[in-house]
Amino acid sequence: MKPKTAIQKKVAQLSSTLRPLTARQEEWAYANCIEHFAYRTKNGTMTCSDCGHQWKSGNGSLCDNLAGCQCPHCGTELKVYETLKRTNRQKQYFSVITIHKDFQLIRVAQMESVSKKGEPRKNYCKEVVQRWISPDGKVTTMALLRGFTFMYDCDSWSEWSGMEIRPHNPLYDNVCVWGKTYPHKRYIPQLKRNGFKGDFHGISPIILFKRLLSDPRMETLMKGGKIEEMRYFMLNPTNTDDFWASYLIAQRHRYQINNISMWCDYLRMLVNLGEDIRNPKNICPEDFIEAHDKANRRIEAKHRKECAEAQRRMEIERREREQRRLLQEQQREEDFKALKSKFFGLIITDNEISVKVLESIEEYYEEGKVQNICVFGSEYYKKADTLVLSARIDGRIIETVEVDLQTLKVVQCHGRDNEDTEYHQRIIDLVNSNAKLIRERMTA
Repeated sequence: MKPKTAIQKKVAQLSSTLRPLTARQEEWAYANCIEHFAYRTKNGTMTCSDCGHQWKSGNGSLCDNLAGCQCPHCGTELKVYETLKRTNRQKQYFSVITIHKDFQLIRVAQMESVSKKGEPRKNYCKEVVQRWISPDGKVTTMALLRGFTFMYDCDSWSEWSGMEIRPHNPLYDNVCVWGKTYPHKRYIPQLKRNGFKGDFHGISPIILFKRLLSDPRMETLMKGGKIEEMRYFMLNPTNTDDFWASYLIAQRHRYQINNISMWCDYLRMLVNLGEDIRNPKNICPEDFIEAHDKANRRIEAKHRKECAEAQRRMEIERREREQRRLLQEQQREEDFKALKSKFFGLIITDNEISVKVLESIEEYYEEGKVQNICVFGSEYYKKADTLVLSARIDGRIIETVEVDLQTLKVVQCHGRDNEDTEYHQRIIDLVNSNAKLIRERMTA
């Protein structure tokens, strides 16, 4: 990525002036980051993974078991693996913490080692990430381009790319802590001024440097020897912002906080309960465990009350919906009767087939369900210019008939699945020939 800001341009320029990692640093990484082992076969032949030397174990040699041994040729301390495997490839990261101009710099390199049985080990080292931290705690990243693979692979760095400014990626934080750190370190004066004495206290160097340089609160904790509190607040920045004022009040009252994480959880519960977390009586209880458990019980009671209230509201809403639904159905039935009630009781028959008017919305539903048609779904009961009748023989539905009330003619007449039956034309003729019965109901 092309540098855009002033600090990015400065970092890119300074990165180009860096010397490569030294041979001494690479030798240290090879000795301390790569696993050194001996191949051992079932007949007792040992092969050093570093120099390729072979020897027999068991006859007074330096290796007589799988616990470990020393190569008689190169003197390397080796783990022993009983295996027929002939090749081994390892990739490990290591960091060099140094300074360049006025920046704190963390250089991360990848050490790749390839061992083939009976041959000297081949080692390759390439720098993959640089984290540049300014005196005010701003972090700028230079890194190689990530390679594209079918599966996620954190070790796939593009061989042909150069160091460039990269946007933030959690991977760059991770590689700083995955491997070991070169023991000879250098720190900018601002870190020493802010209380740093070389101990990371189990915190990632990038997080420690950034927060210590940019957050005066972390400087206060570091200089005051409040290491556990510093670790917690560094790793939980939201709680730092929310509870820092409360923490200072507790310190002014010389309150002993034995478990900062549990204490912050207690303050979070007080906030949820609407309590004042700047009141010493609330945040500095004499019996902390009892106060913590009491707050927890209050939270649980509050949750139960909220659940009961939510359930009550849901029940009220359900009843209101049900009431609205009943009113809608009642109104729908009334509208239907206003449109069709004058046709109720009308039956047209030829002594075998009876064609009756559907007299309720429920009958429309049953007609559509039995016939597998859309007479209910398409809301034919709402249509003012349409009359729907059911043609039946001995109470069994044969076809459903639609009559246009303007022309008094059958416009649709179908059986199940909209298929015509053998009675199709007969039903149409029967209804059309008795249209006067429908007309009489319309003019009555």
